[in-house]
Amino acid sequence: MRGARTRTAIRGSDYTRAGQAAKFVLARTRLRPKIAVVLGTGLGSFAERLTNATKIAYGQIPGFPRTTTIGHAGNLMIGKCGGVPVAVMQGRVHLYEGYSVRDVVFPVRVRRRMGVEIVILTNAAGGISEGLRAGDLVLIRDHINLQGVNPLTGANDENWGQRFPDMTHAYAEKYRAIAREEARKLGIKLREGVYAGLPGPTYETPAEIGYLRAIGADVVGMSTVAETIAARHAGVGVLGISCVTNLAAGISDQALDHAEVLEAGERAAEKLSALLSAVISSVAREFHAKGAGA
Repeated sequence: MRGARTRTAIRGSDYTRAGQAAKFVLARTRLRPKIAVVLGTGLGSFAERLTNATKIAYGQIPGFPRTTTIGHAGNLMIGKCGGVPVAVMQGRVHLYEGYSVRDVVFPVRVRRRMGVEIVILTNAAGGISEGLRAGDLVLIRDHINLQGVNPLTGANDENWGQRFPDMTHAYAEKYRAIAREEARKLGIKLREGVYAGLPGPTYETPAEIGYLRAIGADVVGMSTVAETIAARHAGVGVLGISCVTNLAAGISDQALDHAEVLEAGERAAEKLSALLSAVISSVAREFHAKGAGA
């Protein structure tokens, strides 16, 4: 009986709330996207390229958390990219804004209830590995969760997925291969590496960056990790791309500043937008080939 009560309570919370939010969004558009994109700090301009777009402010969507970070417009855009239906989030919420990890991943779950099958997560990140420069794009091969929380903590709801999801291939190799090939065609240099997720909001100390480098991190940021875990738990494929907006503390003598992060993101946005468009078209062809109807 205790187990039955727990399952009922869970089903009446996040799963139901996400379904209600998804229904609200889908009622405002005829499009049914299977591909979603989350745009990180300073990278929101890609959404303006969409055609036949419907813009919905986060504050209008039932249960959706509102972003408070400069550089995150806080809109969900449903439109077409090169004829492919996509759901694009202009910004995300973070733990450092005071949100719980449950709030942070709620948009992931709403997108899943909308029918999304793959999400492309982008972020602004600090460069740790030698040779990285502001403006570089880094394909995320794996991540290190140093945020101190996991979105799957607590009773598991099998409506989403199994209790112990495998994270061996959190960032799908087949989508990374597509990104590498499209970057090659476009002449875009695309590094590949490991993303370390910290809670923020402070930038890391030089000693912390030394530690991150020692444990194998190539870039560092304050997002993405929890979203990836929740997406994989729900069976959503993940592709992650970091935009290096600054060199991490101690790598250079330059002081770290959010305004410069925004500027660097905006400078790299054109390159990232071209890559996203190409990747979306290629992934859509794969969906059509297997009869998924992207």
